[in-house]
Amino acid sequence: MIDFSRKITGDRPLYTKDRNTQQELMFDFESDRGRIINSAAVRRLQQKTQVFPLERNSAVRSRLTHSLEVQQTGRFIVQTIFKKLTPAQQTEFKLEGLERHLESVVEMACLMHDIGNPPFGHFGEAAINDWFTNQFNNLLPIVDSKNTKLLIREELKRDISHFEGNAQAIRLVHKLLRLNLTYSQVAAILKYTRCGTDVKPKPSDDLSYLKKKVGYYFSEQDYIEKLCQSQDMTLGHRHFASYIMEAADDISYCLADLEDAVEKNILGVEQLKDKLLEEYASLAKKYALPEYKIDSMKDILDYAFNSYRHDDICQDSQFFIALRVKVIHPLVSHAAKRFIDNVESIYTGSFNQALLEDKSHAHAITNAFKEVALKYVFCDPEVETRELQGYKIITGLLDCYKPLLQLTHTSFNEVIQQTKSAPLIEKRLYKKLPEKHIRAYKSILEQLPEVTEEFEFYYRCRLIQDYISGMTDQFAYDEYRALMVIE
Repeated sequence: MIDFSRKITGDRPLYTKDRNTQQELMFDFESDRGRIINSAAVRRLQQKTQVFPLERNSAVRSRLTHSLEVQQTGRFIVQTIFKKLTPAQQTEFKLEGLERHLESVVEMACLMHDIGNPPFGHFGEAAINDWFTNQFNNLLPIVDSKNTKLLIREELKRDISHFEGNAQAIRLVHKLLRLNLTYSQVAAILKYTRCGTDVKPKPSDDLSYLKKKVGYYFSEQDYIEKLCQSQDMTLGHRHFASYIMEAADDISYCLADLEDAVEKNILGVEQLKDKLLEEYASLAKKYALPEYKIDSMKDILDYAFNSYRHDDICQDSQFFIALRVKVIHPLVSHAAKRFIDNVESIYTGSFNQALLEDKSHAHAITNAFKEVALKYVFCDPEVETRELQGYKIITGLLDCYKPLLQLTHTSFNEVIQQTKSAPLIEKRLYKKLPEKHIRAYKSILEQLPEVTEEFEFYYRCRLIQDYISGMTDQFAYDEYRALMVIE
């Protein structure tokens, strides 16, 4: 029996109570909105990369402006789903009167979806993962007089070496910022469902798509288990709202990256129009779409180009306004239809694909946008140079903080206490770590039944990753320049 109301409960981890009325539920979600919008993690998005690192042109998107656009698209998808559902279906699925509740959950999930991303986007993620993968054995401290290195089980090593922005978002809201959001709200950003300790599943696995990336770390495993229990979710499955959040992101960024490229004169509007039609035609053939779909895409692009040609003030802007009007509506409508058509597996969270990945006309549109960006934007010399700079900055910062990870637990405790016998450089490095990250590190050790060298080292690695990944692009750049004198 599908009962969506069971998965919109409003319960909080640190304060739970039965919600008997929809008004009480809405109060919970309004509280979530305030906690999220006023959080430091959302504010930092204004200085984090979307595509162009360290960009000075304020018209080019940051993670924050991108997230605001995703938020609006997510809201539109929810509204469209409710319009497409018949009154009988709304009653059957127990969704009557819950449109505003779901809108709020999805909007805030969209606003939060990138808060765990490190500086310099995916290149920042790659830098953290490469560094820990390559350096891991060199980090392990000597634990006895026989020069024996600390032994770390393989699954914990795997967890540390697979930093993921989505998993870091879960850690941020729960452990570092202590936002105490409702389980429903956090479940909506659990885009991937694999724990960092698990190996990536084979393509034939029933949940291969949902587990293709790390969704949460070992450090948040207990919390995710409680969340799943609260939301009546099987571990490894998704919350239904996360499908909507993912579709909103797919729709928003595929268009936005190209608009930013035009703003920076990487692509011209006429060139972009031709390349989009070329890519769409290729994908239409690949997906075996009917010929008239290509004509439909040509009509969309011609409409946008005519808006561009007939404007004498802001031509580029008019092109994208017209293109967005013609593209967003069918994409949102398709995402809503797919949600309803697959409602049973989406409700259980076992639907093993994205709403917009079904070799349809909508899929071809989004993929055409993504392919053009991949071929003509991300390979632009300026973009590639900035990405390499970002990679170097993150790697360099990790090199600077490496001495803190090479200490034994005993030596690190001396650094924490700032004793005279503690090494000087390590004491100075430790004092640069944010107090909230240090408190999170100490708090989890206090909760462990036994603080072993292995678990202490794991959470110390998390401490350093928390700090580096929480930086904005500009702060990371400034810290890198300041700390290079230590080398």
